[in-house]
Amino acid sequence: MSRAVLNDTAAVGVVADLLGPQLLKEDWPVLESEALSGLILFGRNYQNPQQLQRLTADVRQLRPDLPLFVDQEGGRVQRFREGFTRLPAMALLGQRFQTDPEAAQTLAHDIGWLMATELAACGVDVSFAPVLDIERGCSQVIGDRAFATHAAVVSVLAAALVDGMAAAGMQAVGKHFPGHGAVIADSHRELPVDYRSLAQLDYDMRPFQHLIASGRMAGVMPAHVIYPALDSVQTAGFSRRWLTLLRQQLAFSGVIFSDDLTMEGAASYGSYRQRAELAMTAGCNALVVCNRQSGELEVLQHVEQALAQGRPRLDLSDWRCLPATDSTTAATDSSLERIRAELAVLTAS
Repeated sequence: MSRAVLNDTAAVGVVADLLGPQLLKEDWPVLESEALSGLILFGRNYQNPQQLQRLTADVRQLRPDLPLFVDQEGGRVQRFREGFTRLPAMALLGQRFQTDPEAAQTLAHDIGWLMATELAACGVDVSFAPVLDIERGCSQVIGDRAFATHAAVVSVLAAALVDGMAAAGMQAVGKHFPGHGAVIADSHRELPVDYRSLAQLDYDMRPFQHLIASGRMAGVMPAHVIYPALDSVQTAGFSRRWLTLLRQQLAFSGVIFSDDLTMEGAASYGSYRQRAELAMTAGCNALVVCNRQSGELEVLQHVEQALAQGRPRLDLSDWRCLPATDSTTAATDSSLERIRAELAVLTAS
């Protein structure tokens, strides 16, 4: 079960990034901001596990309150590779589920635990996972990142993955609400529109509903996609209607993370300050902005002003993921080797 509790759904903060594999003087304006609630790391921040440990330790010395995030889903989306286990695309678990559901769920749990354990050992707290989108054979950006083509299978496998993450002390962030799998366009590069009815979208929301109802979901990330069935103007992450549905109809009480505010799916909505205001007004708590420091500083400044005017600050310090203790190191090493052997068989089949 998720241990993170959002005491005030109006709380807001920023998740920004760093420029390189070690802290630079240019990172200081970001790190010193009161509005900063977390950091997200990318491939440019990684050389090897030892370097990553030094980087995260340096961040901890300056800002012990900040959790460190990464996209370490597996398959095409795995930022740290050399020195880490190569994780499979989640679609391979869906394929295994067709012939052996129990084995697929066990492996999903093991992958979640392994991924979280390896990250925690290097000082990284959260992978933005699981992907809860349903694969429909058309999306340029989702594809094999999705577990399966059926909501029930996605729900079961995602729950098992999250349980594995939780066993290693890691929180889960489901994405991309209410479902990104049925649009062709990639929201990193353009603004997609999903014209399906609310009833059709309800099917895509079932994995989110399942994990929220079972208490597994600490965070949710909405999509930079317009869904005219509920809001014909704003993307889900900028839409008060969609995020109210998430809070009220799905009874989600955790942290809502915006998708990256530098993506093209957000760019048509104005300046970074305007995008930040839209996300905050809609109900996002953590404003994710990365890969463009001028935009990060603009968003940080806007949130600082909101905090000065009385908006509560988002505190994510309880999202820290603690690595295994010395007493469990031998058991951890044995489990890692077993799971890695299972993954070698899965990816070779």
